[in-house]
Amino acid sequence: MSLDTGSRFVVSRADLKTTQFVPDPDAPAARALAEGQARLRIDHFALTANNITYAAFGEAMKYWQFFPTADSAWGCVPVWGFATVSESRAEGLNVGQRVYGYCPPGTHLVVQAGRTNARGFVDEAAHRTALAAVYNRYVFCATDPDWQPRTEGLQAVLRPLFMTSFLIDDFLADNQFFGAQQMLLSSASSKTAFGTAFCLAQRRGQAGTPRVIGLTSSVNRAFTQGLGCYDEVIGYEALGTLDPTVRSVYVDFAGNAALRRTLHSHFDGTLMFSSSIGGTHVAELGSGSGLPGPRPTLFFAPAQIKKRSAPPPEGWGPALLQERMGTAWGAFMKNIDRPNAPWIHIVSRSGEQAVKDAYLSLLQGTADASVGLMLSVQSEVRS
Repeated sequence: MSLDTGSRFVVSRADLKTTQFVPDPDAPAARALAEGQARLRIDHFALTANNITYAAFGEAMKYWQFFPTADSAWGCVPVWGFATVSESRAEGLNVGQRVYGYCPPGTHLVVQAGRTNARGFVDEAAHRTALAAVYNRYVFCATDPDWQPRTEGLQAVLRPLFMTSFLIDDFLADNQFFGAQQMLLSSASSKTAFGTAFCLAQRRGQAGTPRVIGLTSSVNRAFTQGLGCYDEVIGYEALGTLDPTVRSVYVDFAGNAALRRTLHSHFDGTLMFSSSIGGTHVAELGSGSGLPGPRPTLFFAPAQIKKRSAPPPEGWGPALLQERMGTAWGAFMKNIDRPNAPWIHIVSRSGEQAVKDAYLSLLQGTADASVGLMLSVQSEVRS
């Protein structure tokens, strides 16, 4: 009986439009397990514009290093998903256990399990120890209070993005919104952007809370307005109608260099802070140098987690951070999962062609904003 070779989706680091599938380096045919390791069978994973940001900033933010490839010209874009322990030589990890966490878009993942407890474990593989710790933790579904079989797709699609949204909101509030009267969010239909708008909207009525304006394309304007998170939604073409004397903060989820320059120029003298979050407009990415006003500052969520995880008075401590995130996530899910008018519809697809098509659709910016994609490289989604 031949061993399973599996497959893994990789992209050209020099040209993100060029993709291929290669034999999975963590499949049974590729490597045997060492002591302390376990092999996970990747059941399905989410693919969103956030994963395009991982690819766009793969070099600068070390995303390519999580799941290295045999050929350094190719990169593996990390995804969030669900997997099942299929083989184990690690204490505390048993065959059949279901886990949630950071995965490659493939069929298998070998982990070096450490710090295992009732809630989950950490992948302590040597190449991951110097990377952001938040991405190395895996959660056992059976003991995860946020996991429900019915909403598994929503969790994979939205939970990592909402964690970033929560931290952006916290960072802005922690800095008194830089004295701004309004927040301008580009790519406002993207899930991380409207998650941020949702968190900001919870502050409505509080002293010093700015208005939140969503900037989006005409095709996504109706969807974005319908969310109710934004005080106002305008198309990119209408940016010039905004009052340039209003003190503003730009929260950039698009990464569009031309849009960034237009906005910096329009609010020259009144732009209080410019935060770079993502790169959903990959074809229009560019440098932030030479702009009027403040130089764009890249937001890195793990840095805010580290700050808030510190013990008081410097931070909140890990327990309070998790409690506040959990409360915010619960409020968000009540809107996302409304029985009669859900914000997001989960669509499941399987097979290599489906994964490739979904990735290219997100890369080209043609994906439906109201859809959350759950994918499997395998020909059938196993649950």
